[in-house]
Amino acid sequence: MRRFLGDRLFFRTVLSIAVPMMLTQLITSSVNLVDNLMVGMLGDAAIGSVAAVNRYYMIANFAAMGLTNAGAVFIAQYLGANEEAHMKETFRTVLLFSFVIMGLFTAVGLTMPGMILRFFTKDAGIIEDGVQYLSIAAWSFLPSAIMLSVYSSMRAVGETKAPLYCSIVSILSNAFLNYCFIFGHFGFPRLEVRGAAVGTLLARFIELAMCMYLLKKGSYAFDTAVAEIPSISRDLMKRVLFKAAPLILNETLWSAGMATLFKFYSTRGADVMSGYSISGTIGDLFFTLFGGMAAATTVVVSTPLGAGRMEEARRNAYKLLGFSMILAMVFGCLIYASRGLVPLLYANITPAAQKVAMEILQVQAVLFWIYMGTCQCYFTLRAGGDMKHTLIMDSGFMWLINIPIVGLVAYGTSLPYLWPYLAGQLTDLFKLGFSFYLVRKEHWLVNLTETNLNQAELDQL
Repeated sequence: MRRFLGDRLFFRTVLSIAVPMMLTQLITSSVNLVDNLMVGMLGDAAIGSVAAVNRYYMIANFAAMGLTNAGAVFIAQYLGANEEAHMKETFRTVLLFSFVIMGLFTAVGLTMPGMILRFFTKDAGIIEDGVQYLSIAAWSFLPSAIMLSVYSSMRAVGETKAPLYCSIVSILSNAFLNYCFIFGHFGFPRLEVRGAAVGTLLARFIELAMCMYLLKKGSYAFDTAVAEIPSISRDLMKRVLFKAAPLILNETLWSAGMATLFKFYSTRGADVMSGYSISGTIGDLFFTLFGGMAAATTVVVSTPLGAGRMEEARRNAYKLLGFSMILAMVFGCLIYASRGLVPLLYANITPAAQKVAMEILQVQAVLFWIYMGTCQCYFTLRAGGDMKHTLIMDSGFMWLINIPIVGLVAYGTSLPYLWPYLAGQLTDLFKLGFSFYLVRKEHWLVNLTETNLNQAELDQL
């Protein structure tokens, strides 16, 4: 056991990176919980509409995260190689293209909100509320693109406190503004669902201002002047995009897959949509462990890889895998205990929706160690730039196995909602075995600062 777990210094380092990141995501999840509770007071249709829009936002967010996460791997490895100029160019690439990605999703959200909502449901009330919400909230995608780029770059160099401070500002402003605009307090107009969108949009710009202030104050090695953003080496841009492309595709397909699963579950009624949204909001308080371990993996695996310390990176990766599984068992118990919060926090929601949320939380609690093990394997592959296998094990598995099985149960049977949900979740057990097999092959042990891409591959970009 001692040999497996390693020394205390290593785990103190991991926790010093992971805990601030977990707190950041906890605060973000708390914002979502506050929003969820306030919107929940408006009824099942309102909460279902916001849940559907958030699924669309998740696709946009994860598509941009595919790029920013790939960029973070390069920045961490260039940090290990002490190549500051390449860190700056990587940051510029990430910032520019993440803005393009989020800009496209903003344009679609503004021009075709009804079509997006109809993908998830045929309920007229949910569609009407959702269109009002998305028509405003879509503008918040643009500041999110900048913040995703900055936060991922900060974490790549081991800075996790600045994003935490920004998240604190975000939750305070979001909670206050939503309270004002949803219910019409302190002289503000009562906008209900539209008020939630207005509050979220304004809070994003407040958070962006805080983010820019801390970026300039911190004097980070990757930071660059606005006028220099177009100045990017063609070769480095190709290198980053070449590695990022599978990750962008993976994150987009995975989030689109999650949205499709949400559509499948919604075939069982508005109560299931509401209950699923509630369980996701509460569950996200504990899924913050994933973000913490992702940040830690980037620092303690990618950085030694960039410095050419392969054996150190290998040891760190396997120690993190074991540590994450231990933490997952603790968090699973906490999720199980949290199911009792549902009827207390969501008294205005129908008993049927409350029951759905509580049952989904029970399933998540039992299977949490499987989710965490799979994700830690994913973070390990990504740390060394093995984006091809992350695509296969993540979105490839989802679209070839998970979604067909859930779709078959959802549309081919009249079984209650819990059966298609269980069918989808249990496939993750096989995914865990396949993921661990890919880690053990160790194709991820690569120094990206020394590896040259084949010119024919680069020319394809």
